[in-house]
Amino acid sequence: MSTLPSTQKAVALPAKRTPLIEITTPVQPPAAGEVVVHVQWTSASPLDLHRSDGGLLISSYPALQGGGGAAGTIVAIGSGGDLKGLQVGDRVSAFAFHGDKEANQQEYITIPAYLASKIPDGIPLQAAVTVPVNLVTVFHSVTADLELELPWPIQQNWQPKAANKPILVWGASSSVGIFAIQVLRHWRYTNVLAVSSGSHHTYLKSLGATACFDYRKTDVVDKILDYLKDEDEPKAPYILDCIGSLNGTLEPLAKIAQRGSRVAIMLPVIIKDATEDEEPVYEMEVSKCIPDKWAEGTIVRGVRTHFYLQNEFFKERLQPEILPTLLAEGIVQPNNQRVVEGATLVERAQNALNLLRSKAVSGEKLVYRVSEA
Repeated sequence: MSTLPSTQKAVALPAKRTPLIEITTPVQPPAAGEVVVHVQWTSASPLDLHRSDGGLLISSYPALQGGGGAAGTIVAIGSGGDLKGLQVGDRVSAFAFHGDKEANQQEYITIPAYLASKIPDGIPLQAAVTVPVNLVTVFHSVTADLELELPWPIQQNWQPKAANKPILVWGASSSVGIFAIQVLRHWRYTNVLAVSSGSHHTYLKSLGATACFDYRKTDVVDKILDYLKDEDEPKAPYILDCIGSLNGTLEPLAKIAQRGSRVAIMLPVIIKDATEDEEPVYEMEVSKCIPDKWAEGTIVRGVRTHFYLQNEFFKERLQPEILPTLLAEGIVQPNNQRVVEGATLVERAQNALNLLRSKAVSGEKLVYRVSEA
């Protein structure tokens, strides 16, 4: 095992709705089955904004920032345990979310090997970092919440039972939505409907969307229902809400869903965005959101991606095996990236938060450098 520094720079939130600060944290040596990653790139996540503006899931301050992806180089491995074949020097991405030694906005993270993915040759770190959080979210939401099949590996003549059923992806140009379309296409689902800004429709169709609808149009719900008019009920049996906004997505989706529809909603549900003077309002229980507007018998689920580890198969194989294979074979492509600049790590992290808060991001993922190689 290479010599590790004892301390490192990290980004932290000193209190709710305050500027980020730099703090010093210990570098944790790896236990059996763990690896230490020298983090070179990270991706900004909506969770970062929810934590900063609303204190979501924070129990005490200062709180280390970092609920998104990380990409870098393995510099140490534990003695023994299942290291998933990883070695010092391997380039990896990771979706690690337990905080503290796993918080990705610091120079080194110490994580279980099953939370790391070896990056295929030819894919830059800044591109690879856009993949793990959102791809894992897709696999978990599609299988656990929509209860659709994503077997691995896919047998040659296999076809999903719901191959031709409509699957409505609202927020399809989001990072989760872009991966959802690619995954569903590869797993032979043939009727994927995408809702996004019209400027992204050509791109989404190139990824595998069957039809696209512009959420900015006042008649978008009517257009979707007209498209589905010849389908058996429920006409939209599977709905993936990649945004989770009470007014922006839940209310229009409640006009589309019918008895038997399964609706998977990204959490938290945003009840009210933050303003300069007021905190945001979030809801983690989807059952409390417009309960009187969903058709009786609609199955509405909140997506809790962190629970994917309860699926033992995904725990052991999703990040270590499935993700790098899909990338290496070109089945999924990394998100388009916007590199966030700044003189220091804290400045870059703060600039990324500001961009998220201003809703200035569409069809691309914010990434920024954490440390040099």
